[in-house]
Amino acid sequence: MTADTAAAPTIGFVSLGCPKALTDSELILTQLSAEGYQTSKTYQGADLVIVNTCGFIDDAVKESLEAIGEALAENGKVIVTGCLGAREGQGGGNMVRQVHPKVLAVTGPHATQEVMDAVHLHVPKPHDPFVDLVPAAGIKLTPRHYAYLKISEGCNHRCTFCIIPSLRGDLVSRPVGDVLSEARALFEGGVKELLVVSQDTSAYGVDVKYRTGFWDGTPVKTRMLDLVAKLGELARQHGAWVRLHYVYPYPHVDEVVPLMAEGLVLPYLDVPCSTPTRIS
Repeated sequence: MTADTAAAPTIGFVSLGCPKALTDSELILTQLSAEGYQTSKTYQGADLVIVNTCGFIDDAVKESLEAIGEALAENGKVIVTGCLGAREGQGGGNMVRQVHPKVLAVTGPHATQEVMDAVHLHVPKPHDPFVDLVPAAGIKLTPRHYAYLKISEGCNHRCTFCIIPSLRGDLVSRPVGDVLSEARALFEGGVKELLVVSQDTSAYGVDVKYRTGFWDGTPVKTRMLDLVAKLGELARQHGAWVRLHYVYPYPHVDEVVPLMAEGLVLPYLDVPCSTPTRIS
């Protein structure tokens, strides 16, 4: 064992439940290893413990709650993920937190990024002299004060004058959590003007039927209005602003205007094949 390996933080891991839960555990363990954490099947000596739970039947719930209690008793720092993390307790609220209020964080199933965010908060990831040279927001070709944020690729329309669909394919919206995480990294890196781009910004989420995604543990619809509202809130926290490009005149675009009135997004729409419009 090298000095670097010995110094790496150790994460204890307990995986319960069905094969679907097992694959979630594999994803989390893979990410932990990729970031330089050591993993262990025991609690002793671990800097933190992750318990991937099952909440399907009563016996599984009992086993999961007992595993959480054991981890808390032996280690004290526990993150809970999996199906039990998504179950409501009596009278509402979260069942895990009602039974074990001292857990550090609780997520539902298939939540690798949320689990990693909680790990980073309580056990900062090891120093990587190679990866740490890369800015959190990646390498940018724009000046430091502004950046482009692409939210989707391709287009579902087949306008006779446009070759784009044959080059870039049909609409593919990025997961809303990924978009918001990139936006936050850009703002934290000093960006003061975020320019939202895509082939058809107004169509964001159409391809996935506006499904609900997650960001920072909270549900967010994959929809232009919801995305822009969250981007505006992030921008306000960092003294920055958001500008929308490639906005086609879908009926729901009108819903963005109140956000402009609140100052969450600039009163400006870049409408393709026309003159950019300032909203007054």
